Amino acid sequence: MPEIAKLILNGNTYELPVVEGTEQEKAIDIGPLRDLTGYITLDYGYKNTGATSSAITFLDGENGILHYRGYPIEQLAEKSSFLEVAYLLVYGELPTTEQFANFEKDIRNHTLVHEDFRKILDGFPASAHPMGVMASMVCSLTAFYPESISNRSPEMIELTILRLLAKMPTFVAWAYKHSIGHPVNYPQNKLDYCSNFLHMMFGLPTEEYAINPEIVRALNILLILHADHEQNCSASTVRMVGSSKASLYSSVSAGINALWGPLHGGANQEVIEMLEAIKADGGNTQKWIEKAKDKNDPFRLMGFGHRVYKNFDPRAKIIKKTCDTVLANLGINDPVLTIAKELEEAALNDEYFISRKLYPNVDFYSGIIYRALGIPTDMFTVMFALGRLPGWIAQWKEMNENKEPIGRPRQVYTGPTERPYTPMNER
Repeated sequence: MPEIAKLILNGNTYELPVVEGTEQEKAIDIGPLRDLTGYITLDYGYKNTGATSSAITFLDGENGILHYRGYPIEQLAEKSSFLEVAYLLVYGELPTTEQFANFEKDIRNHTLVHEDFRKILDGFPASAHPMGVMASMVCSLTAFYPESISNRSPEMIELTILRLLAKMPTFVAWAYKHSIGHPVNYPQNKLDYCSNFLHMMFGLPTEEYAINPEIVRALNILLILHADHEQNCSASTVRMVGSSKASLYSSVSAGINALWGPLHGGANQEVIEMLEAIKADGGNTQKWIEKAKDKNDPFRLMGFGHRVYKNFDPRAKIIKKTCDTVLANLGINDPVLTIAKELEEAALNDEYFISRKLYPNVDFYSGIIYRALGIPTDMFTVMFALGRLPGWIAQWKEMNENKEPIGRPRQVYTGPTERPYTPMNER
């Protein structure tokens, strides 16, 4: 017999169906609630509200589980490339050899961007935050490809997806080059996705750029770990904007802006800023650990604990190994990274942090790796956006295929009740 939830209001009993997902997650379907009762639910931040059903990502924060389309994140990070995971998220299945070869070929065919994008880039000051540059350039794709709005055929949607996946690394690298006053690099389609990106980021016209396979592998893992994370702020934003039938380009641009907020995508940047502050104070990590323990001290360790994961962040276990490999491979002697390792050691062994499950999270390690690779702090969130792109695309695509209605949250009004208008000369 189907499970039913009963709601009693003013002496009347209302029955609401219970929906169960494939991983035994349960939800009360309140779709008919307002029509039946005149009431709505109030849930600040949507912490207990399911706005959709989705077959993309499963996340169990209590047990530290993350699956993409049913595949454990640990297996994907170990065995897949980022582009293979992108295919999985967008199309629902891991590709065959032939499918992946065609997918890579299609991506390579669209890596170049229109030369007028260089004019758009030149319109930004070098000091402009690259997230603002990225949001603008992605949204501008709608102007270059207006058919992405008017033509919603499967063929056009497929072309739009390929264009965005292909051009995003070019935009990211160009935004970085613009910020440091270097000439931009064009894509080299003989290279794989991540190698091509590193070439565009760090290559110089005066010399050949050497591809380090350890760095390429690390970048693949970083992007895989960030590829999707269920209905977070930016993914929900992409779905909300897309529900109005906005193009994929403008929907993802909105997602980039949502990710820009320090409470969402800026955490890895805040980690490095915290480490810099500790270094500037003399580098005494024990002092700052004690400050973090003091409930009367406003200081909080950035990159420890997670809003969703109540245990160890499964992505952090993977990226910790990658972090150690990258630092050993590059042989970097950076006092800021030394402070990071000391904080990590304390958090993993101090009972205060262990009892509160304040383990280092993915943002802690990703910031360290990006710094080691020579990526500046204000580019960290852009790297997050590059990784999250397949997830945003998958969320937008799923929302459209499900023919979900336009997003329209309700509210509980708390303003003034009706009052008469007073002419200005009488106020």
